[in-house]
Amino acid sequence: MTAQALHNSPAVHTVRLEPVGIEMEVAEGETILDAAFRQGVSLMHGCKEGQCSACKCLLIDGDVEMLKYSTFALSDPERDSNHILLCRSLAYSDVAVELLNYDEDLLSRSIPVKDFNARLAAVEPLTHDIVAIALDLDQPMKFWAGQYADITLPGIGLTRSFSMGNPPADGNRLEFIIKKYPDGAFSRQLDGGLSVGDRVSVRGPYGTCFRREGRDGPMILVGGGSGMAPLLSILRDQAASGETRPVRFFYGARSRRDLFHLDQFEEFARSLPDFAFIPALSHAEDGDGWTGETGFIHEVLRRHLSEMDEVEEADVFSCGPPPMIDAVLPVLQIAGVDSARVYFDKFTPATR
Repeated sequence: MTAQALHNSPAVHTVRLEPVGIEMEVAEGETILDAAFRQGVSLMHGCKEGQCSACKCLLIDGDVEMLKYSTFALSDPERDSNHILLCRSLAYSDVAVELLNYDEDLLSRSIPVKDFNARLAAVEPLTHDIVAIALDLDQPMKFWAGQYADITLPGIGLTRSFSMGNPPADGNRLEFIIKKYPDGAFSRQLDGGLSVGDRVSVRGPYGTCFRREGRDGPMILVGGGSGMAPLLSILRDQAASGETRPVRFFYGARSRRDLFHLDQFEEFARSLPDFAFIPALSHAEDGDGWTGETGFIHEVLRRHLSEMDEVEEADVFSCGPPPMIDAVLPVLQIAGVDSARVYFDKFTPATR
């Protein structure tokens, strides 16, 4: 390396993660969380954009600068008491932090984040505002069921995060379920801006809401909207595993026209030893002819939990809009579900 190259290389610092005792490198200009992704150190995280607080920790020592973040994720009093968000923290010296939330199983199953080239292979409408897409990767991505990836559209530089809906065994082709918004920058590209065969870039995997293996007790899946995708990946992976634990899938929608993949859930009910799909409509319409559950999904979940066995031993995975997650969490707590076995992924709005 030339002297000029050495001069231009960013300084590299050491980050020590307590109480797990892991050390890793971080370059100046790189967030601590991105450095962890690059080196395969899987820390608790969610949005990666300073919106959700999943990566909040305590700065023990060192000099960091915080990029822009939401005070909903990190309040001013917390910042004043040396709390930081790893996804927004740039290191300017060696740093030591105390992890407030960490998962030994997660750390043991870390997968380094990598970049992949891909081709749009399929686009399929599922409802009036939800579409499925498939990407064929030039090389397979290793991921755990329930994780997500960033998709970037070359040329316009637009990046959005979406959860894989397929199981990890299908790493060469990734399937995604995407909700379309009237003013959504990515959504608009699905109405003629993107064509089958177009190239895209993929980076991943991300996410801590993935299927845990070899567990006792029931598995409870709770979702809404495009939150179907990671839960479907978990369900498909669970079915392929041969494990026989009870599985209950609660899915909230507004009306009958917002439900999809019902045939797949009927097949799961036939093939799995103890499975039930429990959709609920919050705004059932007169013409729906709906005879199933009604109300918001957290209300339906509350009623069913009171009748379920071994709730204390359950693994719960909840994915969807933040208001839904915020309503579900206290229901689980009241029902006696172990908080260490509750995994969730808030689908926060894009900030870029």
